[in-house]
Amino acid sequence: QVQLVESGGGLVQAGGSLRLSCAASGRTFSNYDMGWFRQAPGKEREFVATITRTTSTYYAASVKGRFTISRDNAKNTVYLRMNSLKPEDTAVYYCAARSGGIYYYTGTEDYDNWGQGTQVTVSS
Repeated sequence: QVQLVESGGGLVQAGGSLRLSCAASGRTFSNYDMGWFRQAPGKEREFVATITRTTSTYYAASVKGRFTISRDNAKNTVYLRMNSLKPEDTAVYYCAARSGGIYYYTGTEDYDNWGQGTQVTVSS
């Protein structure tokens, strides 16, 4: 198991930027595929981005070109840089981890470790 703690959320105007961080503790961070998901009020939790243990990345179509996922294994931390934010990006953002596989994993059921979430609010 790995414990995950997100930070960096907040209120930002449309067009602005935020960087979310997710600090991991527990077993060897570098062995994990990491993902970011989000959940808006009244909606299902949805995939945002993932970075594999080999640092390959994959994004949801709605954020591709605006968001960047990265990881620093020395700091046991994964980041989500969010640029050109839109009101529809408003949600609770969750960090997730899974033991490294061979594909990109985009389903909530694919991840078995979750953080508590951090709120991102984008005002128009």
